[in-house]
Amino acid sequence: MKLANFEKDGLVRAGIVKDGKVYDIAAEAERSGIGKLKAVLSVDQLLEDSLVKDVIKNETKLTAGKGTQLRSVKLRSPVLYPEKIIMVAVNYSSHGAETKTPLPEYPYLFTKFRSSMVDPGGVVIAPKSSKQVDWEVELAVVIGKEGKDIRKGKALDYVAGYTVSNDVSFRDFQSQRNERLGMNWLKGKAMDASLPLGPWLVTKDEIPDPQRLALSLTVNGDRKQNSNTSKMLFKVDDLVAYASIGTTLKPGDIISTGTPDGIAAATGQPFLKDGDVMEAKVEGIGTLRNTVRGE
Repeated sequence: MKLANFEKDGLVRAGIVKDGKVYDIAAEAERSGIGKLKAVLSVDQLLEDSLVKDVIKNETKLTAGKGTQLRSVKLRSPVLYPEKIIMVAVNYSSHGAETKTPLPEYPYLFTKFRSSMVDPGGVVIAPKSSKQVDWEVELAVVIGKEGKDIRKGKALDYVAGYTVSNDVSFRDFQSQRNERLGMNWLKGKAMDASLPLGPWLVTKDEIPDPQRLALSLTVNGDRKQNSNTSKMLFKVDDLVAYASIGTTLKPGDIISTGTPDGIAAATGQPFLKDGDVMEAKVEGIGTLRNTVRGE
């Protein structure tokens, strides 16, 4: 099932995306008499209140109405208010090779902020301060229930579903090295409007194996990245388990699982500029399209 946050009459609503339409969960629940879903106003709420299984169970009833054409609504990020946004560095050997980075023995994690998030179809900002704005297509994991010190064998039980992310990076800031501290990860990654997410959340029942998904990225129709999640160094269950060591994962938290080779900084291709259009795609989920604006 595809779950989306979308705007209707200026308000955010939670919807099911099916056959080119979006169905307002609260409105459809009211119509079909599904009491516990009548007050649902966002995907965040579905996750926080453990209602995703109820939506899946009642999909037929919730999509029996007319729905609204998807092209006529504004999609928002599939999670609006994650408590944590956890990013993973160098999780594909091909990316390590192209950047001449030794492969990590354990997952290397960093973070972005909510202010970095960009809606599907939204604008990525290429600030005047950076001349090296780059792209990175990634599979993103959305946590579905609270957990801490999660065992690898149980890790996927804590996953609600998956979406597409684009870890837009500012290489000139990221490469500001300190001999002992290394790269400037936070400043090189977490500027405003640098993390498109979407176009929706696909529940894990539709993706039984997240390690068999093709992923790719184009800029202005020119393919820049093309790989498969089977090539991850640390798999989704590894990442969820590791991220939860001493840290409580909450519903709606995001773990973006790293990018394969093909970035501008390593291939000599032009960096992003005003007017460029990026399309990040993950098999089984969809295409996340965003435009770059210089400012």
